[in-house]
Amino acid sequence: MFGNYRFNKNSLTKLFYGCLSAVMLLQASCAPTGSSSDTVPSETAPVSEEVSATPDATLNPDATPDPEATPVTVDLSQFPEIPLPQLEPLEKGEEIAILHTSLGLIKLRFFPEYTPNAVQNFKTLAKSGYYDGVIFNRVLENTIIQSGDPDGTGLGGQSIWGQPFSPETTPCLHNIRGALSMLHGPDSNSQGSQFFIVSNKQLDEDTKTELEALKDQQDQVAAETADGSPIPMAQLFPLRIIDKYLEDGGIPALDFQYSVFGQVFEGLDVVDKINSAETSQEEDTMDKPLTDIIIESISFEKF
Repeated sequence: MFGNYRFNKNSLTKLFYGCLSAVMLLQASCAPTGSSSDTVPSETAPVSEEVSATPDATLNPDATPDPEATPVTVDLSQFPEIPLPQLEPLEKGEEIAILHTSLGLIKLRFFPEYTPNAVQNFKTLAKSGYYDGVIFNRVLENTIIQSGDPDGTGLGGQSIWGQPFSPETTPCLHNIRGALSMLHGPDSNSQGSQFFIVSNKQLDEDTKTELEALKDQQDQVAAETADGSPIPMAQLFPLRIIDKYLEDGGIPALDFQYSVFGQVFEGLDVVDKINSAETSQEEDTMDKPLTDIIIESISFEKF
């Protein structure tokens, strides 16, 4: 069942290189993707009724390139520094959301320039009251907290378009601690209403070592755009993001797979309270908090 998928937080290198086929379609400029119209996003795909899964960071190892290959390098001065909006201060007038949970308030900002469909979907559902009374149905200690399913099972919910929609991935947004990301199943074209917040505070030693190594690979070509232009490591894992991961935690193994569309800027202590909840170990309710933790309502205001 989709609800039984698990993380493997120690698979950064395998995941990163296994994702290159998808990253090749990204533009290094971090150009905004998707559409902000009220029409159904163009890339949709039928999925089973079990539309959501806990994010899974395992890969086919055959996708890993030959480690003995000589790396190709580029002159980084020829590449503009990519924007990293999660690391920038909020602007006055920016619309924020406040999750009123049974354990306290979580304040969120959004990135509609890069993930317009995910932001539109979340905001429209939230403003309609769709998430009112919804529980956090899955809590993975030091990993994520998951919600957004009115059924409370982790298998339900739907988008504002009445059908699933595709991820909007960009190297400008990463699964650092506090990132708000859309959930999908093994078929990535299955986003509906569910989301997760990254709660991991500290990377494991293997991931730290791998990220540190990426600091010395900033000028190496890591992928290509659809038209064959090189994408250096500096535009996939720039130094500022690496340092943020090393300092505050997160799950870099999920980058380029899930739509990061928001960021917690206040209330990480509440995220931690939720993340420390005692959870069920029964097969049918695995990782569900034993005491319901509820999104009582979601309000919006200008920062």
